[in-house]
Amino acid sequence: MITKIGENAGLVWGALQNGAQGLKALKKATKLKNEELYLALGWLAREGKLTFEETEAETIIALA
Repeated sequence: MITKIGENAGLVWGALQNGAQGLKALKKATKLKNEELYLALGWLAREGKLTFEETEAETIIALA
């Protein structure tokens, strides 16, 4: 499971190299299920590689 989370984190990282994205757009770009996406985001956040911005409409995620 740890290996798969790391692989998914790589997918998220690659998608965010194109610029900041909302959760919906990131999910669509990576084709990950909710649980897989959130685990990958947690992995990258724990490593200090992401920034999060809350708007009224959604959460925007970008590379740190």
